Amino acid sequence: MKILHKEGFGADCSSLAELIMAQQTGITGEEIMFTSNDTPADEYIRAKELQAIINLDDISHISYLEAYAGLPSLICFRYNPGPLKKGNLIIGHPEEAKYGLTRDQLISAYKICRDKGIKRFGIHTMVASNELAAGYFVETAEILFELIVELSSKLNIHFEFVNLGGGVGIPYRPEQERIDLSAMSGGIKEKYENIISANGLGPIRIFMECGRYITGPYGYLVAKVLHIKDTYKKFAGLDACMANLMRPALYGAYHHLTILGKEDKSPDITYDVTGSLCENNDKFAIDRRLPELERGDIIVIHDAGAHGYAMGFNYNGKLRSAELLLRENAEVIQIRRPETVDDYFATLDFANLTSFPV
Repeated sequence: MKILHKEGFGADCSSLAELIMAQQTGITGEEIMFTSNDTPADEYIRAKELQAIINLDDISHISYLEAYAGLPSLICFRYNPGPLKKGNLIIGHPEEAKYGLTRDQLISAYKICRDKGIKRFGIHTMVASNELAAGYFVETAEILFELIVELSSKLNIHFEFVNLGGGVGIPYRPEQERIDLSAMSGGIKEKYENIISANGLGPIRIFMECGRYITGPYGYLVAKVLHIKDTYKKFAGLDACMANLMRPALYGAYHHLTILGKEDKSPDITYDVTGSLCENNDKFAIDRRLPELERGDIIVIHDAGAHGYAMGFNYNGKLRSAELLLRENAEVIQIRRPETVDDYFATLDFANLTSFPV
């Protein structure tokens, strides 16, 4: 985060812990976009203390925020376009999603805030996840730009920024092509000029939240083969599990695998590559053609930088691994130590077990 901040990035936060991480790495004020849902009061209070941009998920949150933290000078709302946009398996279809306000609610929400004296406004949406088609984001921009024109005219308010959200995908499979960023940015620029500039509403800053695109391809889960099992199928059991990377189990997502030292070997054996959790879907790959595996082989699981450690958990008492940062000069720095059993038991009160009545 500190490296990215130096490059000019801010932080998209959705919890108290993420707000603290942003603050600790020097990201404060309007460099933070606080977008959350079902948010407790203490998180709104901290976001307001940091002078973050608060992005509300529902019209009822206006009164909640006002009661517990007070209304900020700049407010933003998350728009749910419903059937205007098509979703996918990961994020769901917008009209079924728990996120955001409808168009009619959005108009009412901005009017309420305007009437309460707020003069600075932004607008946000997030309807894509791992999308590789540039036109999808151009279409999203067009919808928001036209909505800005409508809201500005009806309510006589000025928008300082539009946040197009994230969802820019990465090619998890070797045969996939990277998204054409030039086509995406060129299309968004054209829509901006034809809609925002043509209506005299510029300049408006444009934000995007491309965490997966920035971090995903540059993180790897490195694991060792512990066991080879041959029953109805061949299984390669690793010393990692879905507690380290849950996307394949959660979404059936594909992550490419490299066997160190066997990159040039023929992938002529079919394996399920598994973890050790007491869940049958704890698999990194199903029916994957790989070189013949042996105990001790090192497997590198690609594209784990965005949703690897960040989605980790401790089911079955599994401990999360260390995180190492590889610098451009080949220096390796540990940025997070591995968890220990003491970490896992830290919230349990073993001292009172002897006096615990049964």
